[in-house]
Amino acid sequence: MSIKRLIIILLFVITTATAVYAERLPDIEFEKTTIDLGTFSSNNPKQRAVFKFKNTGRRPLFIINVRTGCGCTDAEYPRQPILPGKTGEIVVNYDGTNRLLGPFSKIVTVKTNTPKETVRLVIKGNMENTQM
Repeated sequence: MSIKRLIIILLFVITTATAVYAERLPDIEFEKTTIDLGTFSSNNPKQRAVFKFKNTGRRPLFIINVRTGCGCTDAEYPRQPILPGKTGEIVVNYDGTNRLLGPFSKIVTVKTNTPKETVRLVIKGNMENTQM
């Protein structure tokens, strides 16, 4: 058997094994990865965004960690495993109290046990001054 043929067979076996293994892992699918909070008043600076997701894989999904980019945001997420076919939510709370007015965009990083490992979620909006 030639070296070229052996390499082709090895590549085929590795690719097939990787695909079979990946089919058995959890996977996360979000309805939306960006939520626009729209324009809101500085009289009501606390806003909430709910990111809904589903485990589309074949193993339990674990949300390992959710990191927000600054002190103006925090996140709530499920600590228990999400079984295959089941859904969950990540809630991101934005607090614009004593923050600059105008448009903003915040990134939330979600670490999971999926092949992708991390997903970036975005909340954005525009806080206007309506205080007199």
